[in-house]
Amino acid sequence: MCVHKVFPGFRWKPCCKGLLIAVAASSTGAFAQARFSPPAGQIVLSASVHAQGQQADSLREVERAWRQNRNDLDASLRYARAVFLLGLTEGDLRWYGSAKAALQPWWSASTLPAEGHFLRALVKQGFHDFPGGLDDLAAAIRLDPSRAEFWSWRFSLHLLTAQMDAARADCQDIRQRFGHDEAQACVATLMVRSGQAAQAIPEINRLVALPGYQGALTQDWLRYHQGEAYRATGRYDEAIAVWEQHLKARPDSHLVRLSLAELLNQQGQYARARQVAASSSPTDALLVQWLLASRGLKDGETQRLADQFDSRMRNQALRRESLIERPTLVYLIRYGADPAEGLKLAAENWTTQNEPQDAVLLVEAALRLNQPKMAAPVLDWMARTGYTDAVLQPLAQQLQARLGKA
Repeated sequence: MCVHKVFPGFRWKPCCKGLLIAVAASSTGAFAQARFSPPAGQIVLSASVHAQGQQADSLREVERAWRQNRNDLDASLRYARAVFLLGLTEGDLRWYGSAKAALQPWWSASTLPAEGHFLRALVKQGFHDFPGGLDDLAAAIRLDPSRAEFWSWRFSLHLLTAQMDAARADCQDIRQRFGHDEAQACVATLMVRSGQAAQAIPEINRLVALPGYQGALTQDWLRYHQGEAYRATGRYDEAIAVWEQHLKARPDSHLVRLSLAELLNQQGQYARARQVAASSSPTDALLVQWLLASRGLKDGETQRLADQFDSRMRNQALRRESLIERPTLVYLIRYGADPAEGLKLAAENWTTQNEPQDAVLLVEAALRLNQPKMAAPVLDWMARTGYTDAVLQPLAQQLQARLGKA
């Protein structure tokens, strides 16, 4: 799920669009749910594939070069980078398939250059092969330990799969290799994901204000986590203010827009949520948030939006896409299209990745259907990682009570 992400001090070649985040948001996610957002610059086109004119031509040129010689590794990597980013920003798994197709001649190769291992790792994790992604990242790091993005992506996958000791070790390596502030961005993220969000807020606020961290991509990363830290501690008005202010400067920051829409819906501020989520061509994640806002407002658009999302699900089934994406879980569980199916998929999803949003959906469904044992692994995860937030904690208490009576 997810997305999408590099720490703010890591220096990339300029990029006009992309996300500077290596930690799942989800993600995270994520994009439409961008669980992971790729580092900008070196692993993506230097210009947005969504833009017009010369920038749109960049994608066509890269694709043309790849199609002319699909056995040329450099051309294949350039095309795979472009479409991988497109898949994340649009939440369309077909682009992940295009990236994998570009790498297909080398998909089982044991020996690749560092960049090849790195990009193959990104595509593998895009298809939820997290062990395979970690193996390729380890190979990339062995070949070129000076590439900061390799370390930050490994940290993100360790965090996603709840390997907290390994994630802490990555932060230590980042400190030794890339400096204090880059490491503190890693540490602050780890704090948010291990039940210490309140302690992380001052450090994130410090990083946000650093003169060297005012670039658009860096601010995307920092402002998302600043709002997330406030949200986790129940300081919802401050989270909303952070994200609304950032969208004024960066309206195309999908991760922040999605996070804001979701929080506004959770707070019952449906009109504001609709304003944030609605567009002519919303991602899956924004579409389902628009749907929830419409239902809350009773504005007459709910059935149309539900039909639109259902149509997208049918198209994904026709393409035989087997990944469990968070927008689908939200639609099945929170919207209520099929809570039983949602619970089954949420439990299956939890076996491969452990993110806070997924935990909440799994517990919500288990409580709703009175099947608390299905969500018991979430309690184990919370105990092991220390993670908690203002939404998950009361749900976990209800789950524990149900399990005690079972």
